[in-house]
Amino acid sequence: MKSKFALKVRLAAMSFLEFAIWGAYLTSLGNYLGRVGLANDIKWFYAVQGIVSMFMPAIIGIIADRWIHAQRMLSLCHLLGGIFMGAAGWYGMTAGDSVEFGPLFWLYTISVAFFMPTIGLSNSVAYSGLSKAGMDTVKDFPPIRVFGTIGFICAMLFVNFTQYQTNYHQLFTSAVLSIALCVYALTLPDCPTDKGSSGSLAEALGLKAFALFKQKKMAIFFIFSMLLGVSLQITNGYGNIFITSFQNVAEFADSWGAQNANALISLSQMSETLCILLIPFCLKKFGIKGVMLMSMFAWVGRFGFFGLGNPGDLVWLFVLSMIVYGVAFDFFNVSGSLYVDKETDPSLRSSAQGLFMIMTNGLGATIGTLCAGELLDALVFSRPAGAEQIAGWHESWLIFAAYALVVGVLFAFIFKDNRKAEIKERQAADDSGTGAGSMIDDKDKI
Repeated sequence: MKSKFALKVRLAAMSFLEFAIWGAYLTSLGNYLGRVGLANDIKWFYAVQGIVSMFMPAIIGIIADRWIHAQRMLSLCHLLGGIFMGAAGWYGMTAGDSVEFGPLFWLYTISVAFFMPTIGLSNSVAYSGLSKAGMDTVKDFPPIRVFGTIGFICAMLFVNFTQYQTNYHQLFTSAVLSIALCVYALTLPDCPTDKGSSGSLAEALGLKAFALFKQKKMAIFFIFSMLLGVSLQITNGYGNIFITSFQNVAEFADSWGAQNANALISLSQMSETLCILLIPFCLKKFGIKGVMLMSMFAWVGRFGFFGLGNPGDLVWLFVLSMIVYGVAFDFFNVSGSLYVDKETDPSLRSSAQGLFMIMTNGLGATIGTLCAGELLDALVFSRPAGAEQIAGWHESWLIFAAYALVVGVLFAFIFKDNRKAEIKERQAADDSGTGAGSMIDDKDKI
């Protein structure tokens, strides 16, 4: 029992650092870019996270499955990511207010190219460690993952109250955390590789994960994961600068929310801490389809409340937007990751997680960020600062909400998940004395 608790503590610390690295800049980078005159380029800094996620998680996942143990790969990625993020911060410091797009963008791009695969790798390390210890990943992983959200919140609040959210110091903060996890990852449980000596070239490279598209249910799941992934980075990229823009309207200029956008947005991650803990119950009660639908309609609320609120008399709508974000993000990302893990062979664990990342943080997030950027360039940044820009922001958020609503309705009609029916059939058989119910495995929980 003590060894299992110790394992959970070790994995929780990994999760804390993993997401603190991201939280140091993810919601505040747009604010810094806007301050140094790169507001029209924000979309590229967030889209590149999706672009690198189209291939880097798969490549790194294949290497972790076949050749380099996942915890060592995690360490190496954070070493390289931390070095280049630190270099980006150094450039921002030396350039001052004369930051050019090219140097900052490419240093940042190389850093996130090594960071994005670590989300899947950290999941693989946790799943592998829990499985070897005889624990249930559906039950025991969410309480571990919640510490990732706590780490994200701590990093956000740190850069908010130090006012790093408006300058390059947020990049240095992320770099220091990356190096810390680089060292710590080497102490994590070993994740053996699967070097199978036989099979096709595709099997040797770990590309079997793409065969999941041959299963109709999995193909539909991955396609809708991509469509939902469109929503992932929009509020991360633009939420902070949107709320801060109210400082240009006299009525809201001195409001707490407009002055502390990152702290207000941190309520989103606080909501995540509760929602992550609800995932095992909701998956068992409603199945993956029900949980995914909750996420999709929560995205409607996330965008819609932004589109109707302000940091003054309607700040409660902003707060509601932050609260539903927990459902929107975690019920999709965490539940989706667990679902993919349960539906794939252990030998494909890392590459299957990489494929999920490609569809969500890769294709989906890239398409969403670029389209959102074009829309905001037309409706927001083309207008003078102040009331006219705020009106453009509201129009844009409502358009994003309408998109999320369409995706949710389509998913409700197209995706079929018979897992709950299978469980009921087996339980009925068990009640009748056939003993079939004893055959239910962990996959039936999803």
